[in-house]
Amino acid sequence: MTNLIDSRELNELIREPNIAEVMAESALGLDLRGIKLSESQSVLLGDWIARQSIPILGLLDDKSSVSDCLDLVIDTEQECLAIMKKINEYPMACAVLVQITRASVNLTFPHALSLESLGYATLQSGAEFSRWLSKYEKENQQKPQYDLTNPILLEREGGELRIILNTPVNRNALSIPMRDGLSEAFKIVSMDDSITRVYVSANGPCFSAGGDLTEFGSATDFSEAHAIRKLRMPAQYLIPQKHRYTAFINGACIGAGIEIFAFSSCVQAKRDAVFRLPEIEMGLIPGAGGCVSIPRRIGRQRMNYFAISGKQITADEAMLWGLVDKILD
Repeated sequence: MTNLIDSRELNELIREPNIAEVMAESALGLDLRGIKLSESQSVLLGDWIARQSIPILGLLDDKSSVSDCLDLVIDTEQECLAIMKKINEYPMACAVLVQITRASVNLTFPHALSLESLGYATLQSGAEFSRWLSKYEKENQQKPQYDLTNPILLEREGGELRIILNTPVNRNALSIPMRDGLSEAFKIVSMDDSITRVYVSANGPCFSAGGDLTEFGSATDFSEAHAIRKLRMPAQYLIPQKHRYTAFINGACIGAGIEIFAFSSCVQAKRDAVFRLPEIEMGLIPGAGGCVSIPRRIGRQRMNYFAISGKQITADEAMLWGLVDKILD
C-alpha cells in the first residue's frame, strides 16, 4: 500500500471485521488529521482496531480519544509510509508484536511475560526468523569461542548489592550463562530482605549487546523453549523487587540489555549510551521482557515504533521518551 486511508474510505472499511482478509495488506495507515470523531464513533473505531490482525497506524493533528487505540501514532505522512514499508518486510513479526502489546498492557506482569514468550516461540518457527538465521549462519560459519566462566560478579557492602555484567569479550551478550547468572542473582535479592538497594552495571565499553546470536537457532522444540524461558527468564525474579533496583547503562544497550533492566525502578545512563531493539529485523519480537517493560515506561505506541523502526536512540532521546530516568555526565 502506498496511500493512507482517509475518512471516506475508512467509513467503508470499518464495516469489514478483518481488513487484512479483504485487502491482503500487512498494515493499514489511517489519515485522521482534521477529523472530529464523536465519543460513539471513537468507541466504534477503537473496537474495530482491536479486532484487526495487522498493525494500524494513524496520523493525528493532536491527541484524541482514538489515539490510544492505534498501534502506532506517526507525525508525518512520509514517516508513516516508511514504517508501513518496514512492516511489509516483516509482516508476521510486526503483527505478533502489536497483538501482544495490545493485550499485555492490561495483564499482570506474569501473564504478560507468558504471552510474550508464546509469541516469541511462534515466530521462532516462522519463515521470517528462518530466513534471517540462514543468512546469519552463512555469514558466520565460524562461531567464536568465549570464556564465560564468571558472567556475573556480585559485590556486597552492608545493605547494598552490586551486580556486574562481566563478559565484555562478547559485549555482555545475554548468553545462557549470563541469563542463568542473572536469574540466580535476582533470586538472592528476592530471598534476602537485608538487601535494600541493588545496583546493576557492566564491565567493558558496552552494557549489553542483547541476545547472544551464536546461540540463536539452537532450539528445535519451540514449546520446550517457551517452558525454559518461563523457568529461567531473569525478569520474572527482578519484577517483584524492582523498587530496589537501579541500572547504570554505558555504551550500547541493545535488545535484552534494556528489556530486562527497564523493569528497574531507576535507569540511569551515561551520555554515550545508545539503545535499540533489533528483533523485528530477525523475524522475532523482544523476548526478554521488552514487550512488557518498555511499553510501561514509554507507552505502547512508542514501543511499537521503537521495535518496528529499528531506530537507535541516544541517551537524551531515551530520557525524553521515559526509557531513562537520569543522564550521568
